Amino acid sequence: MRDFPSCFGENGVQVVDGSCSNMGSTSKASQNLVTCIHKCKLLGKSCLISIIWSKNLMGHCLSVEIDDLSHHCLGKVDVKPSLFSKRKGSKCLEVNSTKLDLYWDLSLARFGSGPEPLEGYYLALMCKGEMVLVIGDLRKEAFKKTNAAPALSSPLFVSKREHLFGKRICGTKAQFCDKGQIHDLKIECDTNGIDDPCLMIRIDSKTVMQVKHLQWKFRGNYTILVDGLPVEVFWDVYNWLFGNSGLGNAVFVFQSCLSAEKLWASQTSSDDPSILPWPSSGSFEDTKLPGLGFSLVLHVWKNE
Repeated sequence: MRDFPSCFGENGVQVVDGSCSNMGSTSKASQNLVTCIHKCKLLGKSCLISIIWSKNLMGHCLSVEIDDLSHHCLGKVDVKPSLFSKRKGSKCLEVNSTKLDLYWDLSLARFGSGPEPLEGYYLALMCKGEMVLVIGDLRKEAFKKTNAAPALSSPLFVSKREHLFGKRICGTKAQFCDKGQIHDLKIECDTNGIDDPCLMIRIDSKTVMQVKHLQWKFRGNYTILVDGLPVEVFWDVYNWLFGNSGLGNAVFVFQSCLSAEKLWASQTSSDDPSILPWPSSGSFEDTKLPGLGFSLVLHVWKNE
């Protein structure tokens, strides 16, 4: 069993920031961040567009950052609470002397406990009359507002990082590839006063992984199958078990695998009956699905 990587990437896309090397020092402000990274074509070159939703005492905030594939920042724009509270608007940013227009409409948006809207919104980035990126469920409204033409190259959703909170069970909505099916994901673990804690991960109420003797297996990885897609799960719960109470978070990475052979080797070589495969009618042979390499990174904080 390999050690949990301090930073995890795929095709040059960094999906875990420096907080993973010092999880206990993450501030309360950073706990209210959700970062979504999309790979897009901009001005003829591939780039990474990070959509960062955050929430503080002043209200909701939004940042959009554009990087090249070497993570060199090409441009950034912030939408502060004073503008965000108007629920709709636009802002300009510049990349390589070219103006880009950012439009948003959250007037009908529905929020959960986190900073990211759940539905009823759009966020659109346009360059030279072309829609570089549009997210949200109101895509038609975004195209009508901007009069933009669809991009010649479709963007890919490559990474998401968010923070979860709970005492014994915490959950989120998750998808494991670009434009993939959205699932209910729950992580369950009780470490308070338990001699032999057990970690369980459920997807749509089905147990896909169960790790017993967690005090000895506080870091590890295993591959499951979701919708016919191999997904490798990394976990690091050291701070839950041995860190200062209330300060440490656990980290979980769900990384879609690049080969079905890797899944087959993992499933057939494991002699641990506590780790269960995901029941699916999908085929191992379909390894050319779009968005392979997608990473979901969860920082899980226990509320005492």
